[in-house]
Amino acid sequence: MDPRSEVLLRQADLFQRPLLLAGLPADDLLGSLPQASGWTWHAGDQAALESRFAGRSHFGTTPPEVAFGAAVLFLPKSRELADYLLKALAARLPGGELFLVGEKRGGIEGAAKQLAAFGTPRKLDSARHCQLWKVDIGEAPAVPDLEALAQRYRLDLADGPLDVVTLPGVFSHGRLDRGTSLLLEQLDGLPSGHLLDFGCGAGVLGAALKRRYPQSRLTLLDVDAFAVASSRLTLAANGLEAEVIAADGIHGAPEGLAAIVSNPPFHQGVHTHYQASEDLLRAARRHLVAGGELRLVANSFLKYPPLIEQHLGPCRLLAEGDGFRIYSARR
Repeated sequence: MDPRSEVLLRQADLFQRPLLLAGLPADDLLGSLPQASGWTWHAGDQAALESRFAGRSHFGTTPPEVAFGAAVLFLPKSRELADYLLKALAARLPGGELFLVGEKRGGIEGAAKQLAAFGTPRKLDSARHCQLWKVDIGEAPAVPDLEALAQRYRLDLADGPLDVVTLPGVFSHGRLDRGTSLLLEQLDGLPSGHLLDFGCGAGVLGAALKRRYPQSRLTLLDVDAFAVASSRLTLAANGLEAEVIAADGIHGAPEGLAAIVSNPPFHQGVHTHYQASEDLLRAARRHLVAGGELRLVANSFLKYPPLIEQHLGPCRLLAEGDGFRIYSARR
């Protein structure tokens, strides 16, 4: 059981009612709170929760249309995302109660101050290196407009300007990260056919690929609902069309791909995870056609070439700089 869930269950009497658990972990919490529903923006967590608690968890960027008189937000890493989520929940809770739970090292004490926008926050519990806070909602705020919270910036690329739209919580919100910047310079000479932007984030690489290879079919994939929504906004801002899907890792990707292009994710919450990236290296072969190419950017310290060569083929170093390297391998 996640330690944040354990803290909630120490106060289980407070939660034996119609309740929305926002950003909940994929553990057994729903089984202990029979009147609760879940809301997640992580496709992997949604799949796990749906398999065990069918119909009780919902995936997306807005609260589900289920009845609840109280809500618990599991604190996300991004302060901007937390602000949006708290407002979205509070808007549905006039006269209700809003709880915030999170790890101390995740910044729960500072984040609890965000509850002050709705009333007087109170700390209810502190255990398992986590804290639980509560605020009574007096006058509910207006429903926040998620798209109005987007940050937009323009990239001056060799084939013209590219407009990027990022939503709160999306990787590299409001700016171009160094790894993607380096990979954008190494998009020439990809095989023709179905292209995949794996871990698409705000859709920077995907949009650049679609413009560079307009006749190619393009799919963008990310585990996060806010990233999927951002990618769709970025494509629309540039007059481009492509398939955008939510899936938990490369196993949710199409097969028969001519190329996989990626700035693969390795951060999740306050912890660091490399699983999605390593799964990509191990499984890319099954998704690529013969001669298909994997091209990705990675931090220089990550020992990816041996994995690439073990599971795909000879690994080439295309470029390096600013602490990153571009690797390529063909099936």
